[in-house]
Amino acid sequence: MFYYLFNWLNKNYTIPGGGVFQYITFRMAMAVITSLIVTTVFGRRLIDYLRFKQVGETVRNLGLEGQMQKQGTPTMGGIIIILGIVIPTLLFAKVDNIYIIMMLVTTLWLGGIGFLDDYIKVFKKNKEGLAGKFKIVGQVGLALFIGLTMYSNPDIIIRQEVKLPVTIDAPVNFHMRGNRPVYTQEVHSTKTTIPFYKNNEFDYGKVIKFLGKDSTQYSLIVFMFFTIVIITFISNGANITDGIDGLATGTSAIIGVTLAVLAYVSSNSIAADYLNIMYIPNSGDLVVFAGAFVGACVGFLWYNSYPAQVFMGDTGSLAIGGIIAVFAIMIRKELILPLLCGVFVVENLSVIIQVMWFKYTKQRTGTGRRVFLMAPLHHHYQKKGFHEAKIVTRFWIIGILLAIVTIITLKLR
Repeated sequence: MFYYLFNWLNKNYTIPGGGVFQYITFRMAMAVITSLIVTTVFGRRLIDYLRFKQVGETVRNLGLEGQMQKQGTPTMGGIIIILGIVIPTLLFAKVDNIYIIMMLVTTLWLGGIGFLDDYIKVFKKNKEGLAGKFKIVGQVGLALFIGLTMYSNPDIIIRQEVKLPVTIDAPVNFHMRGNRPVYTQEVHSTKTTIPFYKNNEFDYGKVIKFLGKDSTQYSLIVFMFFTIVIITFISNGANITDGIDGLATGTSAIIGVTLAVLAYVSSNSIAADYLNIMYIPNSGDLVVFAGAFVGACVGFLWYNSYPAQVFMGDTGSLAIGGIIAVFAIMIRKELILPLLCGVFVVENLSVIIQVMWFKYTKQRTGTGRRVFLMAPLHHHYQKKGFHEAKIVTRFWIIGILLAIVTIITLKLR
């Protein structure tokens, strides 16, 4: 909104300093600041309102130290995160940009599913909340929307190097990449980036190359499959990680900073050429969205750090996981998520392993056995006697290390 306003004012009235809104870095900084203000100032009022309405967490006694003290803590605080993302994005991003539209849809879509789940738990007094199959249907529906939009929207393109004569009907551009002259085209593509690989662009269509020359027409199906798996897995991973104060929020903020860096270099032609990575035109405003996301997570952490004054609930956890997944898909870095989101992945896998091993041993021996003292993994360490603040801090440190390694992959190939 402000981008268009100040652009118009600067064009018609030459307002001193009005041109600063042309810079992505400035708008990102303003998005961070605005998000922090929204989440900390208005977040306090929302927490008081939730407490007034007795929107409190119902805690099951799992035998964890300090667990029952959290009984009645306001939940559905993910509303604070969503407001902290949506408001700054509307103010400082180009709202007609297809990438921003998709990120806003993702935020509200998954936030709505999470809100419905929390509403059923709190107001309908149903501890199970929204049935898992309906959550999956919602996540798959979002994945289909994202995949089809990326495949068909004319504004979603990448720049790829080509050799003459070209086979794709699109304008051919010539420029220098370092000391090497190259020809490029901006085209629709199902290509993505493979980390730790020298020629690191990979086309999903090659997964079914064994079908012969016509395999490329099925590339959309493969791309959709990966999109569905990534969105559902990472979204549920964030949801599972949100089990102790500040864990999911702090980890998401670290991931958000990393995604902002990746988005910036991918949307900047000079940086992309220097790093020899895929250049994605029109995606620069994703940096502004990433700034709002990081600001919302950090601002929410003000109230969610130990001892938590509010829980995000599924309203927040499903949304932040989906945001991370969709963001990575749009900047063609989704295959690096197992590394960057290592905390989410391990937490998710710990639950899968625990359940599968319990069922297997019960079927074989009649008595179910467990790999961990309790799943997900953070509860395992709580059972071992670690204080939750220490667990959170150590998981954050691991998250920072994974983020650094992720950024290093830009050159480590």
